[in-house]
Amino acid sequence: MKEFGLQAFSVRDHFDTEENLAASFKELRKMGYSYLHTASFHNYPAEFLKKAADEAGITFCGTHYSWDKICGDIEGTIAEHKMLGTTNIGIGGMPAEARDTIEGLEAFIAKFNELAAIYNKEGFKLTYHNHSFEFVKLPDGKTLFDHLVDGLDPKTTSFVLDTHWVQHGGADVRATIERLAGRIDILHLKDMEACHKTTYNVVEVVDGQPQIKKVTVSAPAIIEVGSGNINFKDIIPLAEKCGVKYFVVEDDRAPSTGDSYAAVKKSADYIKANLLK
Repeated sequence: MKEFGLQAFSVRDHFDTEENLAASFKELRKMGYSYLHTASFHNYPAEFLKKAADEAGITFCGTHYSWDKICGDIEGTIAEHKMLGTTNIGIGGMPAEARDTIEGLEAFIAKFNELAAIYNKEGFKLTYHNHSFEFVKLPDGKTLFDHLVDGLDPKTTSFVLDTHWVQHGGADVRATIERLAGRIDILHLKDMEACHKTTYNVVEVVDGQPQIKKVTVSAPAIIEVGSGNINFKDIIPLAEKCGVKYFVVEDDRAPSTGDSYAAVKKSADYIKANLLK
């Protein structure tokens, strides 16, 4: 891996104005990020985003885009992605109706392939980003992810594989990358803290009166790359061997840390010190 990028969702708290968004692109480039995977700023015109990226010396490797626009505005979607300079048109997850039944899932896969064939004629691929719910087994004994792997056309679609959510779903990250060899254009580098403690309030009724009780639980959580238990030193060479083109840090919870810049800089610093060739 010679360079790496960022899923822009990680610093979405800096996109409240055009001025702040443009400044954030420059700040990310200083940290070492070479490209961006877009999210959370679709209200800004593609022309402005491209101008801001060019001025920062940063490029776009793909998008998380509106499924409704992908379905209902093919010409507009193509025009925006041509302006941004990326051939990867993606969604961050399947619509809710695709998760409820196998029939709904199969209908989504068929629609995804139908659209992918149209976009592919213009030089694009439709990409799918996983979470952990895709690894839940269905009544037929297969997972949603199995259905996606088996059903999506490898010639016109690709996966944005998320390392954290694969492991969170109980699957093996290395085995999943090998399974999808040649079908992953973008790999999301997201680490996992195995036992993150969270305290929250619950309401209990005692003697007919509601009382607030604090409960602390330990559960897997997203954390900066290099701070968790995902072995990126082994994963990166395997991913390169399997054809991954873009390595993209994603830190969903970064704004909640109080300083999203510090969070994504910590990931960037680890990558530069340990994973770059």
